[in-house]
Amino acid sequence: MGRKVSVLGAGSMGTAVSVLLAGNGHNVLMWSLYKDEVDMINKLREQKDKLPGVIVPESVRCTNDLEEAMRFSDVCILVIPSQKVRENVQAIASMRYRPAVISCFSKGLERGSGLRMSEVIKEELPDATVVAMSGPCHAEEVSKGIPTAYVAASESRKAAEMIQDLFMSPMFRVYTNPDIIGVELGGAIKNVIALCAGISDGLGYGDNTKAALMTRGIAEMSRLGCAMGAKRETFSGLAGIGDLIVTCTSMHSRNRRAGILIGKGMSVDKALEKVKMVVEGVYTTEPVYNLSKKLGIRMPITAEAYAILFEGKDPGSAVSALMSRDRTCEHEAEDPDDIWK
Repeated sequence: MGRKVSVLGAGSMGTAVSVLLAGNGHNVLMWSLYKDEVDMINKLREQKDKLPGVIVPESVRCTNDLEEAMRFSDVCILVIPSQKVRENVQAIASMRYRPAVISCFSKGLERGSGLRMSEVIKEELPDATVVAMSGPCHAEEVSKGIPTAYVAASESRKAAEMIQDLFMSPMFRVYTNPDIIGVELGGAIKNVIALCAGISDGLGYGDNTKAALMTRGIAEMSRLGCAMGAKRETFSGLAGIGDLIVTCTSMHSRNRRAGILIGKGMSVDKALEKVKMVVEGVYTTEPVYNLSKKLGIRMPITAEAYAILFEGKDPGSAVSALMSRDRTCEHEAEDPDDIWK
């Protein structure tokens, strides 16, 4: 039996999620801050700007009244840019009706605090149960019913399995995972690496370079994640290497597209303007870099991404810096002699 679900965010992913939920027999109320998006979806049954050609079913409505969206359901799906999560959750916290479960598709770390999205949500809504959603997924493909696998991560098995059941369909398979730290960090850090993969493409480098970036990128992701309490095996799964592969290789990836433009010599601001969508990797690089410094974790790719984005370093020089570092062993340890025992 279908249930009522509130979806906050009416961009490409918010629309794709709503179409998926409607296809599973649920009644969906989308929320958007922008009245033109609300009118577009309610009247034209299509998100023409960000997901053209995908028909939004009649069982989906859209509103710009956040309180109405909160009254509609005790399950809230957040599909908004990571840097907007806190202000929206603060608005929810001030309302009479607040969701018992928040399922968050936002992938990033909060600038300034470096907090994961579930931590931001719990600071503002301590009584809510949070389920982080992550994995290799493009809105353009989900909305067309192309087979996709995803992860629902939470400290609460009950909440994770409820969200799993909500989204599972013949073309959208959901796995649960108790490692919410690893799942959220994988979804955030892969955007930084995908931006670098795009820069590599823009510089004209080939498959060898991208494979090296992706492989060493997953090593950086795993090192930082384990230092923050994540499980190493999470980064070998859908929310780690799976999401990294799809974001580094597809032209659906806004992070890769922005990186390509930067690699070709365009300024960061101009590249963001050209992509016309939120490029999470740009906003996540700073908190990831700061966390690596705070925890003493070696993340050379992230450090070069930071230098390109915020210190004006030439991308070609960044590649040279990465390639000319001191020699080392692929498997790192505090004492290198331990590796060869």
